Amino acid sequence: MRYSYGRALKNWIPIKLQSDHEILCQWLYVGDKKFTDPFFDETISRCRSIPENGHLKKSMSSTDFLSDLVNDMDVIEPTAFIFHISRCGSTLISQMLATQPSNIVLSEVSFFDDLLRFGKKANCLLSILPQIKAAISIYGRKRNAEECRLFIKLDSWHIHFYEELRMIYPNTPFFLLFRNPHEVLLSQQKKRGMQSIPGLIEPEIFGFNLEVLNISDLDKYMSMVLESYLLKFDEVLQNDKNCYALNYHHGAMQMIDTIISKTKIHITRDERNAMEHRILYNAKYPDTIFSEKPSQELVPEYLQKSVALYKRIEKQILSE
Repeated sequence: MRYSYGRALKNWIPIKLQSDHEILCQWLYVGDKKFTDPFFDETISRCRSIPENGHLKKSMSSTDFLSDLVNDMDVIEPTAFIFHISRCGSTLISQMLATQPSNIVLSEVSFFDDLLRFGKKANCLLSILPQIKAAISIYGRKRNAEECRLFIKLDSWHIHFYEELRMIYPNTPFFLLFRNPHEVLLSQQKKRGMQSIPGLIEPEIFGFNLEVLNISDLDKYMSMVLESYLLKFDEVLQNDKNCYALNYHHGAMQMIDTIISKTKIHITRDERNAMEHRILYNAKYPDTIFSEKPSQELVPEYLQKSVALYKRIEKQILSE
């Protein structure tokens, strides 16, 4: 009888790519933990306390092992990918989807980011697409009888990997969440994301040269990042009819309704009620009531091009 690694590793996931001397994947035991946290790093933190992860030695494998493993697994093909420009409701949308036991929702999985950025940096992205697809399949394996759909919320800079992801999943709906870039910038001023700090994400990903590493004005740098996102959104939306723009200002339920419609899924009244209840709470802090104050600040000059792109995309939505 052939040994089934898929069954043996049913409750394990690859969580980190190490590339010091050779490319290796670090694995973590997750048991029966549900993937419902606002960000997947929180799920990893919770799972580290499971006894099976208390060993001094790390569980490692080659990246080729990822492709071998999925042959023995009952995997769910992605229902949709969620792209976003940050601070535009994507975390709330993923949390609303996660209220349904039938949905697996993966929110900003760092291992996917490891693979994509390594492929870009090592100039081998096309050659590791099978491993990227295998990693997504491993995370999206069916772990109980209820699970039948897989939603993947990516990191904001992953829109710049659109072509590669579309090559892997040519028929999967892509949803592009966006918001007035001035509001995004104001939110970033309160708490900066990785993409807003020069050098934390490789500048080549945004199409920047190395000179941007000398920029000291974080707001101006973030405006460049937002412009790169919206330029790519605009390009993709004009050329891919299976991509759908969702504006934060249209409201969370309208965004969810579009996702439900385009993915052709059905939800019950109770499921809808659960989603509507989740809207009342902060997306990132589920125990905190959500509140937001509109800003009266003027839009800075360096953000004008991003605002124009935002209006252009919004106009395109309204004309459809």
